[in-house]
Amino acid sequence: MTDQVGVVGAGAWGTTLAVKLAAAERPVTLWAHTTEAGEELASRRENRRYLPGIVFPPNLRVATDDAYLSEPHRSFVLAVPSAHLRETLRRLRSALFTEASLLSVVKGIEQGTHLRMSEVIDEELPGRRVAALSGPNLAREIAEGLPAVSVVASPDAELAGEFAALLGSDSFRLYTNPDLVGVELSGALKNVVALAAGFVDGLGFGDSAKAGIITRGLAEMTRLGVAAGGQQMTFAGLAGVGDLIATCMSPLSRNRRAGELMASGMPWADAAAQLNGVAEGVDTVRGALELAVEHGVEMPIAEQVAAVVHDGRPPMDAVAELMSRVQKDELSGQEAQLAR
Repeated sequence: MTDQVGVVGAGAWGTTLAVKLAAAERPVTLWAHTTEAGEELASRRENRRYLPGIVFPPNLRVATDDAYLSEPHRSFVLAVPSAHLRETLRRLRSALFTEASLLSVVKGIEQGTHLRMSEVIDEELPGRRVAALSGPNLAREIAEGLPAVSVVASPDAELAGEFAALLGSDSFRLYTNPDLVGVELSGALKNVVALAAGFVDGLGFGDSAKAGIITRGLAEMTRLGVAAGGQQMTFAGLAGVGDLIATCMSPLSRNRRAGELMASGMPWADAAAQLNGVAEGVDTVRGALELAVEHGVEMPIAEQVAAVVHDGRPPMDAVAELMSRVQKDELSGQEAQLAR
């Protein structure tokens, strides 16, 4: 079997993983969504839009057309935005080398179908071996070689181990987890909570309020994840609370930054233009709420995020709505018995 790895998607995260693989002396093909983008990356040997200053190793080849992907590849890393994953797979269905295994690093829930990304892959490329990578992985830090830890999930332990060995290094430690459902939902839902954390930052409400949003957001993530078939401990792990902390706290987080901009009074369309990349939580929140309805799970933070992003509700009103909810017991979720 060939050692060549293909990375589909040349955003910050896809480019980071392609660079890491090439630095480990693996032959890598990086695919961008347009010929023009591919030719620019190939000529500049740098992704100046998403990762300026990170030079491509010599063995990182940039695909300038889809035919490159039909060559024998050991595996493909799928790193396109969640809203475009299905259409990208349809476009590349006949090009992707059929024997290659697939690793999704996409964090989202598809609107309309409320499917996880591995489920979208299974529908468009049935019969492939699929795993998912998630965790507190801020692309810029990892591209610069700062130490980071993440998790590869698949019910196929051998496949998870293969991808962990493929991508792991002395600065990027990878664990494995059989809970594909929990890991994927963790990675998707934390982006929704990060938008809410950004509202708190933008409104100047302080760290106590943000800690509350993070904690109650984790409770929402866990409720839905377990109802959908995930394992509770996964949400206390790297893909859950680990990624949640990074995404809600870091100035590098696009979702947190998007929330912060909207809290300043900027509508989502204008905030999006200020971001260097995609805030996945914006598309994910609707799919998350659809999934919550299916499983009868209450998600008040996600509901308010959707109201702000998609319905134009002022973030201050969304926070007021959350603060005025009926008091409940923290553990059971039942209405609290208050003294009269």
